Amino acid sequence: MSRLPASIQAALYLRCPRLIRDTEIQMSNVNIWCVIPAAGIGRRMDTERPKQYLDLCGRMVIEHTLDRLCAHPRIRGVCVALSPEDAFWSRVRFSSPVPPRRCDGGAERHDSVTNALRALRLDGAGPEEWVMVHDAVRPCIRRCDVDRLIRKAGSHPVGGVLGIPVRDTMKRVDRANDIRDTVSRDLLWHAFTPQMFRLGALTSALERATAEGVAVTDEAQAMERVGAHARMVEGHADNIKITTPQDLVFAELCLRAQEEG
Repeated sequence: MSRLPASIQAALYLRCPRLIRDTEIQMSNVNIWCVIPAAGIGRRMDTERPKQYLDLCGRMVIEHTLDRLCAHPRIRGVCVALSPEDAFWSRVRFSSPVPPRRCDGGAERHDSVTNALRALRLDGAGPEEWVMVHDAVRPCIRRCDVDRLIRKAGSHPVGGVLGIPVRDTMKRVDRANDIRDTVSRDLLWHAFTPQMFRLGALTSALERATAEGVAVTDEAQAMERVGAHARMVEGHADNIKITTPQDLVFAELCLRAQEEG
């Protein structure tokens, strides 16, 4: 089933729902690879170090993220894309018996992801194997959400994106921030990470976007540009991305609540 073109798989899935259940069973034996782009410097945090290295509950942000992914039994290997000038990675400590590998990141997120995908190929990852891309600064990702993404994305011909439906009223504004109209929130989602796709297909889509001078903001956008539309998979709202100092405070509350719950 995994060798069929995505268009044929999609048609079969529509006609034969049982194939979805069969694929979910098959996915229980499939290894997953993971890419973590972490070459950014986090200008909005206004700190002396990149935000992935800031303290969160006594540990670095990225240490929380890595522990939650490296310890997952389905994830075979993790590659972290870092700035060549990164001066903090050597201080990162892992609790996983299999530490992640590193590779050089690029000028943009999609460059870093592409470099990491190529590095995974050198580690033995095949083009038809699945890869999850996760933000280094989303340290509150829950194990149950990763499990759900693997089940749902693995039973889809393209892949899946973790997120939550939009619940607030959406407004469109002009450049002066004056409201112009209200946008229906029906069928709108907040896209999070991880985002999970076939390694070969994702690499090809990212390389095409780069060649065409398009700076995609996430992996799903790269796939959309080549006509491959992933499934949204609902996760928990506390899978926040640390971008501002306020986010760091909220992330601490989320981690402590998860530990107590």
